[in-house]
Amino acid sequence: MLTDLYWHERRNIIISINEKLKEKILESLFSVLPITCIVLLISMILVPMEIGTLALFLMGALLLTVGMGFFQLGAETTMTILGQGIGGWMIKRKNIYLIIIVSFLVGAIITVSEPDLQVLAAQVASIPNMVLIWTVALGVGIFLVIAVLRILFKVSLKKIITIFYIALFLLSFFSPDAFTAVAFDSGGVTTGPMTVPFIMAIGVGLSASRSDAESVSDSFGLIAFCSIGPILMVLLLGMIYHPSEATYNAVEIVPVITSQDVMFQFLQALPQYIHEVMISILPIIVVFILFQIIAKKYSKRQVIRMSIGFIYTIIGLILFQTGVNVGFAPVGNLLGSSLASTNYSWILIPIGMVIGYYIVKAEPAVQVLNNQVEEITGGSISANSMNLCLSIGVAFAVGLAMVRVLTGINIYYILIPGYIIALILSHFVENVFVGIAFDSGGVASGAMTTTFLLPMAMGACLAAGGDVVKDAFGIVAMVAMTPLIAIQIMGFIYTRKAKQLEALPVEEVSDDIILLEDEENENDI
Repeated sequence: MLTDLYWHERRNIIISINEKLKEKILESLFSVLPITCIVLLISMILVPMEIGTLALFLMGALLLTVGMGFFQLGAETTMTILGQGIGGWMIKRKNIYLIIIVSFLVGAIITVSEPDLQVLAAQVASIPNMVLIWTVALGVGIFLVIAVLRILFKVSLKKIITIFYIALFLLSFFSPDAFTAVAFDSGGVTTGPMTVPFIMAIGVGLSASRSDAESVSDSFGLIAFCSIGPILMVLLLGMIYHPSEATYNAVEIVPVITSQDVMFQFLQALPQYIHEVMISILPIIVVFILFQIIAKKYSKRQVIRMSIGFIYTIIGLILFQTGVNVGFAPVGNLLGSSLASTNYSWILIPIGMVIGYYIVKAEPAVQVLNNQVEEITGGSISANSMNLCLSIGVAFAVGLAMVRVLTGINIYYILIPGYIIALILSHFVENVFVGIAFDSGGVASGAMTTTFLLPMAMGACLAAGGDVVKDAFGIVAMVAMTPLIAIQIMGFIYTRKAKQLEALPVEEVSDDIILLEDEENENDI
């Protein structure tokens, strides 16, 4: 009888999750479809591709769509809940030393699990992969502790971020020039699909213990700190190792003729990504098991639900990694090299901006952040508004990256003014927008940037005869920078409009709301 009840309950949970899975896959389809159509259009007009290459790309897009759907649902039912549970549990213990130790270990473990970091580590010469990975993990662990302590002791996010970014740029002048762009890129790749939902949820769990007015805004900002730490640590590592160069292995497109050849390429790559994802997810599963044993936080139903969520996360990441690496990365490299080889290589800039505008929508971590922002702010900052601002920011970032590829402009001429503007803006907008903006910077530079935009920049740089290390590396850093400005501008406009509405008489505010509703109804019609 009890066995039948257990299986009946489990079946109901699976049915409920599968209904949500359909919704997530549909959302993913609308995210991936624009970039797929853009690439197909370019292939018909500017860069003719072989049928086999297009088949690889389309198969990659299919896997990417399904993988995003699985991952987003898995992240909601596991990473977010586990992160909130750990954050709340740490606060209830009221032991500062325990909080520091747990925050450091969690930050380091989650970072080692980040697939994007492993991709970047493989491209950097003179430094062993694991040395670079653990250096970055150390940086995330230390700065997650700083971020948690900031929330607990209510330290101003604006002040502490300003101090750290000034220190970061000062330190960068003492690091080898050839390594600067790689160091800044490392700050972007650490906040990917594994890290973001977990660390954001820890912030929510910590701030939920407070009832003051700043608790909501303080739930943001952890990802921002987890982006600063790796940059500082990798700059220090560069000074110790004195790396002579950082290399990037150009992506080669394997010739395929039949549909069977296309399927074989994906099946051949599948074991590698299954292995990588399992290694990445194993530490988090261990954290979940240990936390449940120690805290006994979750009921049997929740454990079942979260276990299924882990399975969905694993499936999603495997499909996502296989799709983008086998189908997307080779096409990105081909587009970059082909467009840069033409007499109208300048067209890389507008095309890059269009691709950047749409590609950020396909980042799984971006959707997780946007949904959490909408939920935490009670819908006052919608996921659609976040998507629009991030798309505009990333479009400018990719445009600037293509300018660097074609002209060889030093990355400092872009990063230093960009961060100065972002830090100045932080003193004119509300705290909640500052935290969201700096979190968004880390989130926007994820898997799609490293596996499509980075190969595109590399291919273009090689074709244009530029220095790959100095001119192409850094695209992740710029994608991480521009959302800081875009989101804070959105916050500034939002705050001004809110103050204007507050200043109006009640009757006028009501009329304005009615007019807005009428306009929305007309648009729907």
